Formats: sequence, structure tokens, C-alpha cells
Amino acid sequence: MVSLLKNKKKRTNSSRAWLTRQLTDPYVAQAKKDGYRARSAFKLIEIDDKFQLLKPTNVVVDLGCAPGGWLQVVAQRVRKGQIIGVDLQNVVPVGDVALIKGDFTEPETVAQLLGGLGGKGVHVVLSDMAAPACGIPSVDALRITLLVRSVADFCDKVLLPGGHMVAKVLRGGTENELLSELKQKFRKVSHFKPASSRADSAEMYLVAIGRKPQESGSRWSHAGTEPQGTPHETEPQGTEPQGTPQGTEPHGTPHGTE
Repeated sequence: MVSLLKNKKKRTNSSRAWLTRQLTDPYVAQAKKDGYRARSAFKLIEIDDKFQLLKPTNVVVDLGCAPGGWLQVVAQRVRKGQIIGVDLQNVVPVGDVALIKGDFTEPETVAQLLGGLGGKGVHVVLSDMAAPACGIPSVDALRITLLVRSVADFCDKVLLPGGHMVAKVLRGGTENELLSELKQKFRKVSHFKPASSRADSAEMYLVAIGRKPQESGSRWSHAGTEPQGTPHETEPQGTEPQGTPQGTEPHGTPHGTE
């Protein structure tokens, strides 16, 4: 490892630090051993092992799916359902998973996604999307909140009663107004930081379990369509964070980060 670093004389300090971290990260090594495209696969494994969200016949949408680590985990656990991944980047296919290249925050991409669902309701919506960080906490918090809100709005359109939503947020949790709205719409809302998420990372995950039946007349208003095997309420590790996120973390364009 030392020789590798010495040979890269033109590397910046930050890139050298990143390389050192990658070479010494046990989750990076395990991901390679297990055939996952990224260490982030273990984050979803931990989330699903704890909250029991994914079922074999589910319809699942993965937003910000590049490079495909989460899709690999979903494909292993949802073998008879339908899986659609969306990202700004090209993603190498994962089995029979349908892929859409586009910006989820644009109406055209959402329309394409709805078309791909073919009128079906969704059991689980996953989002590992991250907004580009500028280093100003209030601005970074607003950007990630807007992404989470876009995911929540999408859930309003497609999520079945009893369905679940997972979205990346920053340290401090979900903005109060949005958190209050989600608690009205879901049976249980928690914040969870997987052990595989780096300790110095500001990321954590909002896990909303058990979508409540919506008002009469909405598309998915009938409790009879609730997915089988809805998980029991599970308390998050530690106390639930409140308020606007304070931590920041460098991110690229809105897609899954590792």
C-alpha cells in the first residue's frame, strides 16, 4: 500500500487520504469478496435486516442507484417481484432489473418511471440520493431536504398501504415539518445509521415503515392492498434526531454515494 501511494506523486492530500481509507476499509474488501459493486451494499443489508422491508414478490424502486450495490441486494431478496433503478449515471445491468437514466427531480424522469411501473403500486421506495455539497450547512441541509421531499412526494403517488420508504439524510435527521408530515403518513418513522456507514460521515437514513391508507378516493386508498409481512414497529438505535441537519458531507450529483 505504501509503495502504491508513493507512486502516485501527483495525488492531492485528499485523494491520498481517500485511497488509504479505501485500501484499509474492511467493508471495501468484503464487498469485493462478496461480489458487490460498492461497500454501500452493506448499508442496505443492515437496514433490511433490522427493519425487514423487502419481500420476495415486492415491487421496489431504487432512486440514485449507481453503481448498483443496492440493486444487487434488492435483486437477491426480491426474486419474484419487479425492481426499477433510476440514476443520472449509466449503470451496468443487474439481472432483470429495469434501469432508467435520468434526473429523478425532473418530471420527465418521473413520468418514465411511472410508465415503467405500468400502473402497479410500489411496496418499497429506496433512495440513496445525495445533493452536491457547498460546505454551507444551511444550504446543504436544504438541498438534501428537497431531495427527501421529492421522494416523499413520489411515495404519495405510488406507495401501497403498508409500504415503506428509505431515504438518505444528513446528521441531525429530517427537517421538522417534513418529519411531522411523514409521521402522519407512516405507522413508524425512525432514523438509523448502519455500522457500515463511516463514523466520520454525516449520512444516516430515514426509515418510514407501514404507509397508512390514504384518504378515500386516492389511488392506493384500500387497506386490502397492503403488502404481506409488514414489519413490526422497531425502535431505532439511540434517540431519534430532530430538527434541521447540521452535518455536511461532500457529495456529487444526485445519485447513490458510497
